[in-house]
Amino acid sequence: MTDLRYEAPNSLNAAVALLTEAKGLARVMAGGTDVIVQMEMDQSEPELIVDIKKIPKLRGISAENGGFRVGAATTGMQLCDHKTFAAAWPGVIDGVKLIGSIQVKGRASMGGNLCNASPGADSVPPMIAAGAIARVVGPNGVREVPVERIPTAPGKTSLAKGEIIASFFLPPRPKGSGDAYMRFTPRTEMDIAVTGVAINLTLDAEGVCTAARVAIGAVAPTALLVKDAGDALIGTKVDEAAIEKLVAATRAACKPIDDKRGTKAFRIEVTGVLARRVAMAALERARGNI
Repeated sequence: MTDLRYEAPNSLNAAVALLTEAKGLARVMAGGTDVIVQMEMDQSEPELIVDIKKIPKLRGISAENGGFRVGAATTGMQLCDHKTFAAAWPGVIDGVKLIGSIQVKGRASMGGNLCNASPGADSVPPMIAAGAIARVVGPNGVREVPVERIPTAPGKTSLAKGEIIASFFLPPRPKGSGDAYMRFTPRTEMDIAVTGVAINLTLDAEGVCTAARVAIGAVAPTALLVKDAGDALIGTKVDEAAIEKLVAATRAACKPIDDKRGTKAFRIEVTGVLARRVAMAALERARGNI
């Protein structure tokens, strides 16, 4: 077992410096719900743990330019309990609510769920559908990165050495907007997605879809933004013909594996079923019916 060094800096600059100067494997810990489990299972042997929970700038939810700025170490329960955010982005909350138990959500963070880079992370597809932008801070400064560009493969991200996700920006919501997320799991609780679909759309005064983003999870090495699926809804009233095109596009984007939790064919089929259901849920929210 590698000797482990633990640091809990109280500033972002100090955290970046620790990670930049680390000689061996260094891991960031926000809630620890993934990092600690992986260490216990001997899947990861870091020489340095940098606990970022004591950095005030990385926690909390605030209004910004008509949207929301969410600290990367903000817990799932903080998001669920924030009534203004939950009312604005119910689809994001759909995903956050599925991250483990209440106890886990009390520790697990949005940044951690993303940077763990699991293809089945439940908060990631709705964040992608929302058009969320990650603010990445590192030794070379600050950069803004769409959430869908952070995971690059299972367990891997696009973050360079010393970089940390500090926060996320979720844009303003036009009137007539709605979003939703659903997943399929063998069990009803405490399970990992076999497939998941998130949709965020906006309707004009005539009920025509003017914008749409569709994301899928657990059916490819990373969660995916499916542009063709969103485009299938734009310019329509999200009628049956549009939904059929949406279903076909989401299924075409799937690149799943066969495993004990589901075959490729099963995952592709269910992704289409979910796409239909999620589109209807997002549509009802956009109409103000939910």
